[in-house]
Amino acid sequence: MKSVVLALLLAGYASGHTIFQKMYVNGVDQGQLTGIRVPDYDGPIMDVTSNDIICNGGINPYHQPISQAVINVPAGAQVTTEWHHTLGSTDVLDASHKGPIITYLAKVPSATQSTVTGLKWFKIYEDGFDASTNTWAVDKLIANNGKVTFTIPKCVPSGQYLMRHEIIALHAAGSYPGAQFYMECAQINITGGGSASPATVSFPGAYKGTDPGITLSIYYPPVTNYVIPGPKVFTC
Repeated sequence: MKSVVLALLLAGYASGHTIFQKMYVNGVDQGQLTGIRVPDYDGPIMDVTSNDIICNGGINPYHQPISQAVINVPAGAQVTTEWHHTLGSTDVLDASHKGPIITYLAKVPSATQSTVTGLKWFKIYEDGFDASTNTWAVDKLIANNGKVTFTIPKCVPSGQYLMRHEIIALHAAGSYPGAQFYMECAQINITGGGSASPATVSFPGAYKGTDPGITLSIYYPPVTNYVIPGPKVFTC
């Protein structure tokens, strides 16, 4: 079993990394790198106490110039994100990098502001592990050519937000640090919203290295119940 796990890990290093680099609103392509703070390097963040866990851009510096676009998103719209291994590549992510996919929002005065520390985030989407089919969210992402779709809650207030979209790869998560966090932040403007006041969390702070969804073996014993880290998903 150990030799099988080692082989899977080694196979994944060559093409394991990934970047969220395109967004669609109700099916409309917003353009490659438009409105998303993407790094040039596709490596993971592994320290949940680092400010890099917020929007990346620290140890993996942002691609220059940083997009100043703000993507208009009607409340209740379907958003589709698209991930690929490197900027401009067509492959998505090595199949060994199994794990959940999660999306958060943080309301900001300006979606193009440089400061990302001190923001208050609420979770609007998560997909983890389906034991009945032995399928991870990442498996579905790869099968869908790097795309995942979720809905912006209708009741969130109108205004500008950062949308933190994340994959947690668990192939080496048997001890901490081992889980690999891939995230980028999109700059969006929600229109036609409501008056909800979601409970929020902070990054860093929302995750701990001891969380059962962050430090675990996914190979042996086999996963039967996976607990996605972070708060519950906000709903209207």
